[in-house]
Amino acid sequence: MLMKSGGKIMSAEEYRESLRSYSPTVYVDGDLIESVADEPRLAPGIRAVGVTYDFAQKPEFGGVMLADQASSGKTVNRMLHINRHSEDLLSKLEAVRLLCRESGCAQRYLTHDALNAIYQSTWRMADETSGSEYHSRFLDYLHDIQDRDLTLGVAMTDAKGERRLRPHAQSNPDAYVHISERRADGIVLSGTKAIVTGGPYMHELLVMPCRTMVAGDTDFAVCCAVPIDAKGLTVVARPAGRPGQAAAKFSAQYGQSTAVCHFSEVFVPWDRVFMAGEWDQTEHLVTSYANHHRHSCIGARAGFGDLLIGAGALMTDANGLDMDDVSHLRETMVELIKIVEGFYACGVAASVYGVQDPCGSWMPEPVFSNIGKLLLATQIYDMHRTAHEVSGGLIVALPGPDEDHNPATAGDLAAVLSARPDVPYDKRMEVSRFIEDLTASSTGGWYSVISLHGGGSPQAMKREIYRRYPVEERKALVERLLDRGVAETGSTGAPDRQKQPGQCCATGCQVPESVEEPRQDSDS
Repeated sequence: MLMKSGGKIMSAEEYRESLRSYSPTVYVDGDLIESVADEPRLAPGIRAVGVTYDFAQKPEFGGVMLADQASSGKTVNRMLHINRHSEDLLSKLEAVRLLCRESGCAQRYLTHDALNAIYQSTWRMADETSGSEYHSRFLDYLHDIQDRDLTLGVAMTDAKGERRLRPHAQSNPDAYVHISERRADGIVLSGTKAIVTGGPYMHELLVMPCRTMVAGDTDFAVCCAVPIDAKGLTVVARPAGRPGQAAAKFSAQYGQSTAVCHFSEVFVPWDRVFMAGEWDQTEHLVTSYANHHRHSCIGARAGFGDLLIGAGALMTDANGLDMDDVSHLRETMVELIKIVEGFYACGVAASVYGVQDPCGSWMPEPVFSNIGKLLLATQIYDMHRTAHEVSGGLIVALPGPDEDHNPATAGDLAAVLSARPDVPYDKRMEVSRFIEDLTASSTGGWYSVISLHGGGSPQAMKREIYRRYPVEERKALVERLLDRGVAETGSTGAPDRQKQPGQCCATGCQVPESVEEPRQDSDS
């Protein structure tokens, strides 16, 4: 599919073939991988990312999977787009749900989240520190990867070492990725990123700080782009999903690899460096990324919820039951629907009430975004439980797939484990193993953990919600209703927050004239 003003949007097959032009150092299960594109243990992850490419080729998904990049005028994949208004946020949310209801976890939305955060932060650095080169470099990089339709991994979570110590105080400095050398032509990186989603089959990595830094952490305040096959970069990964396992009805097809990425004297030229020592800018970058990513996670886990809802309903049918007639199954299904659509509604609210950044791009409203992510993080286990209640115990009691073809047992199993005459034994077994794969296997446990900790732990979200929620305004509301305000602060020592509206000055509050700001649709 050709893009406006040149360029190309790749298909899934073209994405897989593009990986052949890279020669990364990747280990899986202790084996050095000769070709990432041909490695069976990584194939489910490559297929999952491929969905983001193939869906962008489908005309019926064009409204959510494609977007026009304002700074270049080109049509790009939604996963590479810089948000320009609240409609973009809603389209991104819908796109991620669409992708993840097909693939479980599309992975590429991390690329979108990091690009949007770095866009905001480099603009801010240019505005506040006269570091205009960072933003101009990033714009050049952004347009390049959009033209090539690349997938970028986010190398954010460091190994961290001893948790109570700051990065600069670690006995082993490689517990965090840091600048080990500054040269006229670029910087040199060393250290370890411990959790990189899809690491082996990314085109490049976006290195980002994982926490707010202090003055002593200058060398650890770094953001840059590194090709996956950069000299000195070693990727140690786990298989994507459960490839080759007959019982893995879903995760043998789609999965996600996570990787530890070790940087050993990796050179990065200046044109790919977007932060190099500006420790006082790290909080903005980290929190901006967290907000974008938590918003995306809402869409991702809603897509996963769609799979559970559909599988639970199908399993009920295969069990010979009708939810219209069995009230407790119907109520349990409604509980699952309530959970999924409840946190998704927070994502919609975060989109509708999106906030325009000073740079002109838009980000999700942070309170709704964090609440939605907190809900899904803590209720993922309830999603599994309700799916189990609807589906019954056969999902873990069923013998393995080999018994389906064992002449000594297959006939007996088909006879006794069929629940209704119009649903063959093998169809009931397939949906049963599908639910087991998603909720009661190592894949199910993996979905639980990434839901709980992906994008930050629940405690991180609670801190952000409390920090941003207008508690004082709510407090002032009740104080006003209770008539606790005072006319003059000076004589009573009452804090300003206890003043009622109209009592802040001798003449009372004046309504300011409404000034409508022009909408900034440009990314530059």
